[in-house]
Amino acid sequence: MVDPISYVFSNNAVGFGILTLILGFVFYTSHSEHPYFKTFYKFVPTILVCYFLPSLLHSFYIVPFDYDCSEVLSGQLDAGSKVLQQCQQLANPQDAKIPAIGANIYYVASRFLLPASLVLLTLSIDFKKIRALGWKAIVMFLTGTFGIVIGGPIALMIMSVINPDVVSGDVWRGMTTIAGSWIGGGANQAAMKEIYEVSGELFSSMIAVDVIIANIWMAVLLYMAANAKAIDAKTGADTSAIEDLKLSVEKFNRENARNPEVKDLILIIAIAFGATAFGHIVADTLAPYIATHWPAAKDYSLTSKFFWLIVTVTTLGLIFSNTRLRNFEAVGASKVGTVFIYLLVASIGLHMDITAIAKSPWLFVVGAIWMTVHAGLMLLVAKWIKAPLFYMAVASQANVGGAASAPVVASAFHPSLAPVGVLLAVLGYALGTYAAWFCGQILQTVAGF
Repeated sequence: MVDPISYVFSNNAVGFGILTLILGFVFYTSHSEHPYFKTFYKFVPTILVCYFLPSLLHSFYIVPFDYDCSEVLSGQLDAGSKVLQQCQQLANPQDAKIPAIGANIYYVASRFLLPASLVLLTLSIDFKKIRALGWKAIVMFLTGTFGIVIGGPIALMIMSVINPDVVSGDVWRGMTTIAGSWIGGGANQAAMKEIYEVSGELFSSMIAVDVIIANIWMAVLLYMAANAKAIDAKTGADTSAIEDLKLSVEKFNRENARNPEVKDLILIIAIAFGATAFGHIVADTLAPYIATHWPAAKDYSLTSKFFWLIVTVTTLGLIFSNTRLRNFEAVGASKVGTVFIYLLVASIGLHMDITAIAKSPWLFVVGAIWMTVHAGLMLLVAKWIKAPLFYMAVASQANVGGAASAPVVASAFHPSLAPVGVLLAVLGYALGTYAAWFCGQILQTVAGF
């Protein structure tokens, strides 16, 4: 008889509190001046730590994500009498799992915080300022998005020839989460996880591919930024517009930034969760209607309530961006949205399998092929239209890295240009859900489903 294993904590409030403490620790240390932490975070992305540390809670039986009924009934896992009774009442208990702390927290994060964050991250889009960046910046951004949309299916096809076992089964579903991350960000990535029903184990592998491959490319971009003048001179790019852009960005920041009041924060919350509530109403109405009248639409995720929730709130955010609600960005709307995203990231980490990296090394080859398609297309188009390296680098990172790292690349050219990275990254949030879903449909077709 195997000695039964029990979890240390079984209270949702305790589990959620531990997650917030982990996030607090990560952000405190990542901004510390201590030499050890500065060196550590120079090589290890903050978001990877936010995924990794919560995974230890589940791996070492501190906080459960769910209870495997086969382990409960065999006596391997002591989950308490209530869970045991639930498992015994199921028709097929050997293949069932009972939601626990982690699952409950993730449900709240994915259904409440995720849609709220999408609203706040998209309402700050200023299409006039995006147009003011010039057509070359927009072309480079859209080229980056296109490169990711087609890069995934191309990588899938190439690997199906090299090593078919690597991309067999549901791997295409996991690749949709990379598409969501590389076009939009963490919110879009989580949206694809739900829309395409990606398993926790597969998602863990994809997170590793996403973060490591993306950061290798970011390192390449930073190296190129250090040699921007020589590269632009060689390609014949006109960089005069960038100097004008520096001045206009500095002026905008001086005129609009202000400290938020309690009223501002309350209104930001009201907008975010009011839109989320409306999204749930639309999803609860539309998804069942489509499932009843057009059941074949299930193949395109159109019968998924979560799909309609995400599409609705993203669309509302875009509508809000054309109204006075966009002014809430001046008092930190996107920052509040980013806090929600990190809470979501931590909750996802609760069911992340930290051994998945060693299990699927070939998936990194898939990611490398995918990124090569994106990078090659970006460099080719930049040379063709004689776009400054700044536009190419920031547009690429705005896709691949999002608002968390696009400003880093932009700042490598000039500190005042950091908001330009955010601006293009926010455009990625808007396109992320739609483009990643479309990429998923192509991946599904290529996979033979």
